[in-house]
Amino acid sequence: MHKDIAIIGAGPAGLIAAERLAQAGHHVTLHDRMPSPARKFLLAGRGGLNLTHSEPLETFLPHYGAARTLLEPAIAAFPPQALRDWADALGAESFIGTSGRVFPKAMKASPLLRAWLRRLDGLGVRLEAGRRWTGWNDDGALAFEDRDGNALTLAPDATLLALGGASWPRLGSDGGWVPLLAGQGVAVSPLRPANGGFAVTWSDTLRERFAGAPLKRITLRFAGKEVAGEAMIDAHGLEGGAIYALSGPLREAIARDGSARLEIDLRPDLDIARLTEKLGKRRPGETLSNHLRKAAGLSPAAVAVLRDSVGGKLDEAPEALAAAIKSAPLCLTGTMPIDRAISTAGGIEASEIDAGYMLRRLPGVFVAGEMLDWEAPTGGYLLQGCFATGVAAAAGMVAWLEARDGSGQDASSP
Repeated sequence: MHKDIAIIGAGPAGLIAAERLAQAGHHVTLHDRMPSPARKFLLAGRGGLNLTHSEPLETFLPHYGAARTLLEPAIAAFPPQALRDWADALGAESFIGTSGRVFPKAMKASPLLRAWLRRLDGLGVRLEAGRRWTGWNDDGALAFEDRDGNALTLAPDATLLALGGASWPRLGSDGGWVPLLAGQGVAVSPLRPANGGFAVTWSDTLRERFAGAPLKRITLRFAGKEVAGEAMIDAHGLEGGAIYALSGPLREAIARDGSARLEIDLRPDLDIARLTEKLGKRRPGETLSNHLRKAAGLSPAAVAVLRDSVGGKLDEAPEALAAAIKSAPLCLTGTMPIDRAISTAGGIEASEIDAGYMLRRLPGVFVAGEMLDWEAPTGGYLLQGCFATGVAAAAGMVAWLEARDGSGQDASSP
């Protein structure tokens, strides 16, 4: 029997669940508080939509850290190749970049989203935009407020919550669902920034002259982990892909100790002996900045960071300079605000959901995407997790509805 399904949140997790549920024959309505769907998905595509990663699952899954146990069944059921096949069927023509990351040929999200929405429309999925979910009423019906401030209620046969985390709230995910679920007794770990920048107390000179400058081809080290890539100097600290990959352990260290000591290798392609040799060939009268630029190949921004890392005064002996370049220490004093982070850590604890992604305390209410307590680095792991949990939650909902029908019970949300 076909059922009425409410999906709250029209991001990737909600949209893919809507597709699967409509294909199973159910009547699906998507509710989103924004005027149009998938706004954060569109933003992610501005610099090249990184859908997933091509590496095998044995190296892919460890990127989810402690949440691997939660996500592995969903990702195994809808792995990176399945996501690529799905995107290709929508005309995305995905390809593998030199880093192993997977992108659509168009390198943006808008063509894929347009084709996706056409497919959903053809499946009969309805979209109710400008509709903010406010929880449940006393009768257990879903409560909403429309764009004009009018209240309304719905009593679907099952509900999927796919409301995202709390990063980029202007695009729709503001974490407003946290007190609504906490009020129902659902355990939610505090939402924290993930894949975000970190505060550094720069000198006035560095902040004024080099804010916005990149640090290219560097390696960052922290707590036994090493990440190669790039970073960007911000007026208040450091951002960029390399530091995002370490955001979890850095964030936890700052929460525990008040600060974290990050080391930057500004020339990872040269060993310390070769670098010392090059730095030993300084011409008489040559300024230190010019010498570091020519002999060590450091950009002006890298030189400024090097100076700040030692408090402004560098030991000019070749051995000391080489050691500083290979391991420049920075004291990180805090995280950038959550609304500037790419994603969110924390969320609904794994113990609160069953194998079908249904909330144990709220039969008929399922969850997917970034609302769950997991985080992952950029590189395709974030979108893969959202898509896979959306597919898994849809499958769990179909199975639950069929079981309820088979037992003769009413399949209604709380």
